[in-house]
Amino acid sequence: MAQSAPSSSNTRPPERPDSAWAAGGTMFAGVLLLVDGILDIFKGIAGIASDDVYERITNYTFKFDITAWGWIHLILGVVLFFVGLGILKGAGWARGVGVGLAALNIIANFIWLPYQPVWAIVSIAIDTFVIWALCTDRSKPVL
Repeated sequence: MAQSAPSSSNTRPPERPDSAWAAGGTMFAGVLLLVDGILDIFKGIAGIASDDVYERITNYTFKFDITAWGWIHLILGVVLFFVGLGILKGAGWARGVGVGLAALNIIANFIWLPYQPVWAIVSIAIDTFVIWALCTDRSKPVL
């Protein structure tokens, strides 16, 4: 009787090479987080400094004082900025934190929609791309 070659119990498909789009997208995501952080800082400063900059909304479920929104955007913007720097420097922790903060920023901007609809939608689009880019890049994070 002829013996067959031993079969391997590990039948994983071959690893696919990293996508150049995803790797380049990660670098771009870092830049976008920096920009989104700066935009949030400006939104925050405007909300804190002058309540007249933003539309006053009545009977809105998620209504906050404009100054409170200013502080929310300012703090979120500073954190986004530093996470964007971390991504650009290749810090491993920054990718996971970047996904979480981008998701949080999407939620904040969705609630912010009635006050500044165009800028809220722009921020939501930026954060959606950031999440995609950070989740699809499979290169090893640098620690």
